[in-house]
Amino acid sequence: MACTTILVGKKASYDGSTLIARNDDSPTGIFNAKKLVVVEPRHQPRHYESKIAHLKIELPDNPLSYTAMPSVDTKEGVWAASGINSANVAMTATETITTNDRVLGADPLVKYVKGVDGKADIAGGIGEEDLVVITLPYIHSAKEGALRLGALLEKYGTYESNGIAFSDKDEIWWLESIGGHHWIAKRVPDDTYITMPNQFGLDNFDLDDAFSKQKENLCSPDLKDFINDNHLNLNLDGKFNPRLAFGSHSDSDHVYNTPRAWYIERYLNPRTCKWDGEEADFTPLSDDIPWARVPERKITVSDVKYLLSSHFQGTKYDPYAKYGDPAMKGAYRPIGISRTSFMSVAQIRPDLPEEIQAIEWICFGSNPFNALVPLYTNVKKIPAYYNNTTLTVSTDNFYWASRLIGALADSHFNFCSALIERYQDAVMNQSNALINKYDVLFTKENKLELLNEANELLSEMAHKETDKALNNVLYEVSCHMKNGYSKSDN
Repeated sequence: MACTTILVGKKASYDGSTLIARNDDSPTGIFNAKKLVVVEPRHQPRHYESKIAHLKIELPDNPLSYTAMPSVDTKEGVWAASGINSANVAMTATETITTNDRVLGADPLVKYVKGVDGKADIAGGIGEEDLVVITLPYIHSAKEGALRLGALLEKYGTYESNGIAFSDKDEIWWLESIGGHHWIAKRVPDDTYITMPNQFGLDNFDLDDAFSKQKENLCSPDLKDFINDNHLNLNLDGKFNPRLAFGSHSDSDHVYNTPRAWYIERYLNPRTCKWDGEEADFTPLSDDIPWARVPERKITVSDVKYLLSSHFQGTKYDPYAKYGDPAMKGAYRPIGISRTSFMSVAQIRPDLPEEIQAIEWICFGSNPFNALVPLYTNVKKIPAYYNNTTLTVSTDNFYWASRLIGALADSHFNFCSALIERYQDAVMNQSNALINKYDVLFTKENKLELLNEANELLSEMAHKETDKALNNVLYEVSCHMKNGYSKSDN
């Protein structure tokens, strides 16, 4: 999937939380309907079979409960995508990443082969369809998540190149697959944020640590030999840059990928570097935009939502802008794109009771036009507004109502933008107020039923404000239909 990921370490976030966030974007011409669910242990499969790769995996008997964002149409599998388990460990999978021909020639992807002439089928490896289901219910820390998934990649291989994030209240770990069976993972520095725009991201790695203490670096047990045997290290200074070794540097990267990293870091570090003009330190075409950077100020959930909704506003590349060279509008792939299925922000808060540490913020559809809503994850059910998505359009659920608002407002952006901004602000303001209220209530009363009560109130609020926004946008767009005429008929 073509996605964008932002990770925020606990010393870089506004409240000491770890934040892992991702836009789940569908391929061109596809719009995947999604819903939010809780998977309880009794519903977790013990005998798993993927639909794309036809791979069978036996799973452990001791799963945790977890939230998931499965596809409504399961013809290609579950695609659980993102979630938080009952141990307050979060996972988002996946950020599709790029690689190069030297890597794929040395360790080809493991793809399903249909048997012919009486020969048996050959199963493929694991992929985005499978990763959350076979990993998240069995881990108790972010690092354990990287280790479990790494072992699965070594055993089964993969048919695609992906990046996956794990978080707990203390740490964030980022894992990237390398070819069919290899992988690399690094602990996100606490005082940094990470930008991932569909490219191999890691630009530094301590192989010595990975093969000794494994304090902040993990990898396949044969990675050193793999690098040396296949002449993958391209550094001239004796250091090791995984992005040079395993990543890509194509012309399409400069249209589709690197501009997104440029925009995010330009926003969070506006004075650290020169981002514009002939003497810019980094441009939308730069291949060396850092993977990790210390921000100029602490980062909020609202910042993450703004960035994952962005379309290069404030620059000449904004497709909605009224100013600038028309030839440059829409030159680069926006972060907030039309085919986003959902966005989630997993927030693990260390200074609260364990039962309420985890919050998952969600929204559906195209991010420039939707609103982000939180919910407590240590529950056994999800409000219907978030999980009753059908394959038929309906305003009775958050997914389709959000999609409708985006589709209507896009064509009349400048008339509708103020309505959308008011909608987003109203939802975020009330969301924070309700979370603050129920954090205090739970801390005093320690009743788990309060979490369901809070989630239902958040859902009711989101439903009310979304219906209001849809009404307002529909009216505004109707007033600007091309077949309108100023003379009224009685």
